[in-house]
Amino acid sequence: MKAAHTHRRLRKLLLLCLGVAAIVSGLTLTSIGLYRQLNSGEAASPPSLSSRHRTDPGNVYDRRVGATSTPAITPAPVLAAAPPPPPLRESAYRMVIDTIGVDAGVFTYGVDANRVPEVPLNGSDVAWYSFSAQPGTGSNAVFAGHVTWGGAAVFYSLDSLQPGDAITLHGDDGTELDYVVSETFLVDPDDPNSLSVMAGSSNDMITLITCGGSFYYTGDPVFNGDYTHRRIIRANLSGITRGVTAAGG
Repeated sequence: MKAAHTHRRLRKLLLLCLGVAAIVSGLTLTSIGLYRQLNSGEAASPPSLSSRHRTDPGNVYDRRVGATSTPAITPAPVLAAAPPPPPLRESAYRMVIDTIGVDAGVFTYGVDANRVPEVPLNGSDVAWYSFSAQPGTGSNAVFAGHVTWGGAAVFYSLDSLQPGDAITLHGDDGTELDYVVSETFLVDPDDPNSLSVMAGSSNDMITLITCGGSFYYTGDPVFNGDYTHRRIIRANLSGITRGVTAAGG
């Protein structure tokens, strides 16, 4: 029995030694492998498929992706298209209404210190109000002109316009904006709701304003009097023809 017991102890000792030897051998081989890999650089491993077919400067291929992870796909940014320039840009333009013989220059006006819309100090010009839309940009562009100024002024015959009549804005660059009259009516300037004719709109249109109704004296040193109403002409955009300069600029 004593011999058998001694034999078992020797066998366990031998297995333990073999286990230790295997561990030492494994560590040694691992160390040698690491040493060779560190000294051989990238040549020890074949290049990846992505590196062999790489044509871009980096980005996706430079990301470190784990074996079980999926690389995130980042879509290329979509650049918003630049809005088209206003059809008439900043060039001077004229308003032409053939049916009543109007061919007048249009100039930019705003409001005075009392928030009252300014008007031309002559009978020949047409005012475009800068607080309204630019013509041809999708909303309501508002214009004004006198009906009389020591005689007939630019909008003297505006009340004779009828739905279907044409109004054209001619730009110095050759651009033309065509409008068709849709309605004509009078508003009371003392009615706060009358200001709504200057408000923006969802459609591309122009609004022309001049005096209407009956004239009465006020003693004003400049205008001498006023009118009881305002004549309003509405016209909708029917077409745009861009000039050579506008199309190529």
